[in-house]
Amino acid sequence: MPADVGPGKAASGGRSAQLEHTGLRPGWTTGACATAATTAAYTALLTGDFPDPVTISLPGGRTPAFALATEELTGGRAMAGVVKDAGDDPDVTHGALVRATVRELSPGSGVVFRAGPGVGTVTKPGLPLEVGEPAINPVPRRLMREHVAEVAARHGGSGDVEITVSVDDGEEIARSTWNPRLGILGGLSVLGTTGVVVPYSCSAWIDSIRRGVDVARAAGHTHVAGCTGSTSERTVVAEYGLPLDALLDMGDFAGAVLKYVRRHPVDRLTLCGGFAKLSKLAAGHLDLHSGRSQVDKVFLAGLARRGGADAALSAEIAEANTGLAALQLCAAAGVPLGDLVAAKARDEALSVLRGAPVAVDVLCIDRAGNVVGRAELG
Repeated sequence: MPADVGPGKAASGGRSAQLEHTGLRPGWTTGACATAATTAAYTALLTGDFPDPVTISLPGGRTPAFALATEELTGGRAMAGVVKDAGDDPDVTHGALVRATVRELSPGSGVVFRAGPGVGTVTKPGLPLEVGEPAINPVPRRLMREHVAEVAARHGGSGDVEITVSVDDGEEIARSTWNPRLGILGGLSVLGTTGVVVPYSCSAWIDSIRRGVDVARAAGHTHVAGCTGSTSERTVVAEYGLPLDALLDMGDFAGAVLKYVRRHPVDRLTLCGGFAKLSKLAAGHLDLHSGRSQVDKVFLAGLARRGGADAALSAEIAEANTGLAALQLCAAAGVPLGDLVAAKARDEALSVLRGAPVAVDVLCIDRAGNVVGRAELG
């Protein structure tokens, strides 16, 4: 396990502690790898030397160092590459070589992103990027911009650069992902919200969920929250001020939380997660992993129809590219799809609890952690 996420660093609860409980080794996202490669390449462009290893700062405060697998400085461009280490997660991109090529632009150009070989391009609406954009997600873009600004300040650059991210064999690897179905063509997406790949072993993760419930109960907490990730943890803390040892990192295992709380009740359980994931729970899925359950747009269309959508809008929702696209269609029409999904997810949770003395409320959030759907206690 990397030193910056090992024993002694985790708090007494929440995602960090739960990761430690599993005993699994975390890794680094493609976004973190692209940020490291960008940082090394831009540093070389300004100084003539590649930092190796190159250290970056991630949103949670971690500062991992990456060894360079390849580097090249020629013709006003610098390229650096790092090999992705996904830790103990069975990630299809583990071992992939992520490259960033940086060239300076005229002052005032800002940071421009390009998709190199092996990185996809967005061709359908409903993703957090505009059609035609490189499939480099918002958080990795922000991380790269921040690190470019830091390098520019340190070495006298303008910070106006073009960054081309590529992944060796990325187009082939992408055939094993959902990218083609989502309309991301030509390769992989550059992903990550924390920079850290959280590995999943079903048995280890479910055991850590149970331990989390036990710790919360032993601490006397009557309100706990099952969260799908770090963004939902932050939302719950902001909404309710819950302490870390009242947070359960349920990940994709909503059923594991509900079944254990059914046998070991607490007064109140909040479920918080991304709209798309919680729409799966609303549809009756207890395992929210993308490989084992999918967002059912026909189900969402039915919910929207009951919430006031007309036949034309319902048909659009049923054919939407993603859950986010369905949510956006409803928002434009004034149909509260987020609230409808949250209410149905709460009802499904209550059915799994089978009358256990646990009140449940649900928060659906977007990628930024904004609440887009809410179901009050039931």
